Amino acid sequence: MRVRGERECKGCGTRWSYYDTGGITCPECGSVRSVGVDDRTEHTASAAEFDLTTVRGLVDDVTLAELAGEVESACADHVRRVGFVHAGEMLVLDDEYLAAAELRHVAADVGRAMRVSDAEEAYFFELLASADRGDRPAPAEVPDSLRSARGLAAAEAVDAYGTEVRRYLEDHPDRTASTLLGQLDAHRKRVAALDGDVSPRTAERLVRVARDVGRAVAEDDESALARARKRLDDLSVEV
Repeated sequence: MRVRGERECKGCGTRWSYYDTGGITCPECGSVRSVGVDDRTEHTASAAEFDLTTVRGLVDDVTLAELAGEVESACADHVRRVGFVHAGEMLVLDDEYLAAAELRHVAADVGRAMRVSDAEEAYFFELLASADRGDRPAPAEVPDSLRSARGLAAAEAVDAYGTEVRRYLEDHPDRTASTLLGQLDAHRKRVAALDGDVSPRTAERLVRVARDVGRAVAEDDESALARARKRLDDLSVEV
């Protein structure tokens, strides 16, 4: 959405940036009456932090299924809030968002399973411990029974990110980037149609192409476009 992010309080005259705080309340006097002092600018990013500390604190007090439900809810809330354009500037797809997206699906699988294997439980707790730091296990570490969670998370992240990159390109045209996004989306749709049931390496390649295209657009990086093109040429949806 387009907002006037540089705000000035009508009460005390304090200026602050909505882009950085995400708040409409004056940080000095608490008034909610303010005016924008800049032009409307595309801004979808959120100032909210991804912090799983509170959820991790439930580990000893609830069942695994109950914990998984809380984790799924926290991750879904974060993913829903995240955007990829900050004050008119395109952001690069980051690992924190990807980890939250994956943990959301892993938690959903763990929460509804009749029986959770040791490998599944260990992977869930590994993600829970590190997702809010942006740490994701390598593709080789994903248990076979949870590879759909990695695949779906990748497909959904690429879809959300690609949507915002395409919108950004409406104001900052780049024919090559648009073409690569279209090709990537075809692969993304196939992964989604398979409910994410592809090899974790394929899911990771999908993410890397999206990240390369985004970096090319955000940083005017021709080498990133070349990497994206090469990775797309090598990409096949392996089941």
